[in-house]
Amino acid sequence: MRALRTNKLLAAVIGMLIAVVPIYWLTSWLEEQGMAEVSVTANWAVAFLDLSIDQASARLRDLADRGVDSCSAANIETLHRAVFASAMIKELTLVGPSGQTLCTDAGAAFVPPDILASASTSSSDIMLDVVREAGREARFLRVRLVPAQRKPALAALLPVNLLLPRLAPDGDVLQGVARLTLADGTLLGAVSDEAKRPAADYISAQAHSKRYGPVVSLTMRRRGTVAGYDDLRRIGIVVSGMFAVAILIAALFIPRRESHSPIAEIETALVAGEFIPYYQPIMDIKSGRLLGAEVLVRWRKRDGAVIGPNAFIPLIERSSAILDLTRALMRQVRDDVGTLIGGRQHMYVTFNIAPRHFADAIVFNDIGTIFEGSPIRLSQLVLEITERFEIENLSATRRVIAALQGLGCRVALDDVGTGHSGLSYILKLGVDIIKIDRLFVEALKTERHAQAIVDTLVKLARDLRMQIVAEGVERLDQVEYLREHGISAAQGYVFAPPLPAAAFAELVEAIDPLQADGEQGVADAAKSAEKSAAVSAAKLERFAAA
Repeated sequence: MRALRTNKLLAAVIGMLIAVVPIYWLTSWLEEQGMAEVSVTANWAVAFLDLSIDQASARLRDLADRGVDSCSAANIETLHRAVFASAMIKELTLVGPSGQTLCTDAGAAFVPPDILASASTSSSDIMLDVVREAGREARFLRVRLVPAQRKPALAALLPVNLLLPRLAPDGDVLQGVARLTLADGTLLGAVSDEAKRPAADYISAQAHSKRYGPVVSLTMRRRGTVAGYDDLRRIGIVVSGMFAVAILIAALFIPRRESHSPIAEIETALVAGEFIPYYQPIMDIKSGRLLGAEVLVRWRKRDGAVIGPNAFIPLIERSSAILDLTRALMRQVRDDVGTLIGGRQHMYVTFNIAPRHFADAIVFNDIGTIFEGSPIRLSQLVLEITERFEIENLSATRRVIAALQGLGCRVALDDVGTGHSGLSYILKLGVDIIKIDRLFVEALKTERHAQAIVDTLVKLARDLRMQIVAEGVERLDQVEYLREHGISAAQGYVFAPPLPAAAFAELVEAIDPLQADGEQGVADAAKSAEKSAAVSAAKLERFAAA
């Protein structure tokens, strides 16, 4: 009896000691998390600003090369079309040598804006102006191309509210204040959640553009703050006491049980690295050349069992774990086949990306962090967004896609024709590739409507200069039909099933071996391509059988 009392007392003392720990690390943990979050957000905002200025500068240089240097009707129409094709540019103007506005893409004369400040950039032909329309408080960033000769200058007007971050890295609305200024401190614009809280509840950071000079200043609410900062510390003390009581009860009265939550099991598997990439080859069905692979996922448990994606992907897609899974697959692909793909510039890898990943600014940070210094170039990355899920904000997603394309990545629309959008996603998102769902491929020989849909998609892709890929190709007659109707890229079990990294590497080396000396004459290359096309089918059959 005395021993039992001693054990209970010991359990209580240990529980109290353990419970005190959160009181000490809570403050430092919040500070660390807050600094990381605000720093990532500020750096992303600067990266997005640089991309926006890069795209505006490229547009201005293109217009200058095309001889747009006057207010003729043809030039105004060219300016109008350029604005329509640019997601970030509000207005294009021609500016005279003395700074007066000669005309805009609308063609009409108007009161020139007030120029509040100007700054040079690291690009000798690009200047930045802070302008304000007469009679209005709203300010704009004007990117101005400095002409080599004394000619009218082309300039692009960028709305500041589109350049400032409005989302935190976790996807929630930014709680705090974001300011954009020139290097000299001239204010371009600011956004705020207009909530008044004690200064201790906020944490600040700055980032500046090394290429163009503007500075992003962020003051964000501390991560995890549910009340005031001091209130949260008091809450921590109360929670610590409750934690101690819970430990005592668990130690004395409650038998140990293992959690069987599916999400908890998935999160544990992610940490343990049990989700592994499989690679489904994408083939050029006209030449027999291997174009690349779509990265799929399998769950290889500790007991060696391999589980297909249908058993866990729907559950992961409904949780934030989908973002961690995507990052884990990207890292593993980089490590598994980085050298293999990087040495073959014509090949690419595609990743399935959840719409919420496109909506979050963190996607830029993920791609840059994971593939920086990797043999895989950004131009060899294809990011697939599925039509099965509804995209709440098409305009915001379009801006993210445009920024990714500015980095060199390509974006594909998966499951075309089976989801929410009809043709609106194709027309509004500006993707590079559309993928025909297996549903239509399977019905090619039995459903006349399927043939009409496929033919329509082929014509649409050709008119919009998009690549088109057919999925779920399982029979040779499907390959023949697709080839005859203008589709050159396909994937499916008729070529190979999804392969683990080692088998995919063997397939690549067999179909597309690198030349030992690194060079090959034009004639030899032609013969090699002809031979490769002739033997690819046989090699693929052997790998499919394996």
